[in-house]
Amino acid sequence: MRFRGGVGAGSRRFGLLCAVLALGGGARALLSFGQEPAQVTALELAARVDRHYDQLHSLKAGFREDYAGLGMQRTEEGTLFLRKPGRMLWRYSTPAGKIFLLDGKYAWLYAQGDAQVQRVPAKELDDLRSPLRFLLGHTQLEKELSGLKLESTSNGHYTLTGLPKGQENRVTRLSLTVTAAGAISTIEIVEVDGATTRFTFTDERPDATIPADMFRFTPPSGVPVVDAMPPV
Repeated sequence: MRFRGGVGAGSRRFGLLCAVLALGGGARALLSFGQEPAQVTALELAARVDRHYDQLHSLKAGFREDYAGLGMQRTEEGTLFLRKPGRMLWRYSTPAGKIFLLDGKYAWLYAQGDAQVQRVPAKELDDLRSPLRFLLGHTQLEKELSGLKLESTSNGHYTLTGLPKGQENRVTRLSLTVTAAGAISTIEIVEVDGATTRFTFTDERPDATIPADMFRFTPPSGVPVVDAMPPV
């Protein structure tokens, strides 16, 4: 993930983050939904996704972010920790030493060796181009995506595809690959210039025990904090 301005100013934007996964009672929900007829509609599945993340209390999962655009390709991965309300930590293994932390008030971005710590008010990241909105249960997909379509995948999952309303000049397609219970395994955003960002989530552990002090960030001694610009 990256912000505009500050460190990494030449990169795309904040990486279009964060989304998603299994909620409380996930295993039971998967079983019960698996017994239902397969003829689910796009609106029904969109509502399941909304409910899934609205009910989530905490989450631990692996993540991978693949970006291709502006003549470059980038892959980053690590472990995601989420605890409601509004707290999230993306701890990177690639690149090692990088973190993105949401403490409920600010989002902090820092990689080991950076000359600055970047900070953005959390409310400025509430955007469908970011996984944060999905993972924290802030979506109403039926109202926020136009032209919503549903396709089945070969592994028994589904792909929901639509266009975020009000972002027609920025995004051409947003796709979610989800289980029948509404858990998201991938988020893919295609922008008008062809740049594509794809988030993949694995090894989901809904309602994992995650201590609150994991979501506190103290800038390294001597490293200044700069107010970066949110995604545009």
